[in-house]
Amino acid sequence: MNTVTGTSKLDEKKRRDIFRTMKARANSRRSIYERLADKLTATFGSIAFLVLNVLFFAGWIYFNDSPRFAHLAIDPFPFNFLTMAVSLEAIILSIFVLMSQNRASRIDDIREELHLQINMISEKEITKSLQILAKLAEKNGINLSKDKDLEHYLTPLEESKLESIVEKEID
Repeated sequence: MNTVTGTSKLDEKKRRDIFRTMKARANSRRSIYERLADKLTATFGSIAFLVLNVLFFAGWIYFNDSPRFAHLAIDPFPFNFLTMAVSLEAIILSIFVLMSQNRASRIDDIREELHLQINMISEKEITKSLQILAKLAEKNGINLSKDKDLEHYLTPLEESKLESIVEKEID
């Protein structure tokens, strides 16, 4: 057990498993198109795909611009067909990447909302604990009335006020 934080390795593992489970659940709910987009994004984001593209484009340019293959060239300089093919490839790849990013963003939104809920519950628990401690101190004759910070912390946080403050700062 960690004596500083009061957590054990088992508690930390449980927390990690919660987040892993969230991602696993999200992955299991993917549509066939999302699975395909993730698979293709992983493939297209590899060094092997980069090398394959470089070799293909270099071969295409060599074949179509070399005097040796001049009689067989199907896309002479300035390589209009190659330009169109590369543009179409870029469009398709960017769509797959955007699909994967959108799905990852949804998972991040769920995690962010979970963190917010946990933080709100924790804040209420801490405020309540401080209120109990202040009452115990008062019963034992400890004067805390001069502590302005404590007065502030003993007041429950109003989420709606905090939300409006943050929204004003964002605007």
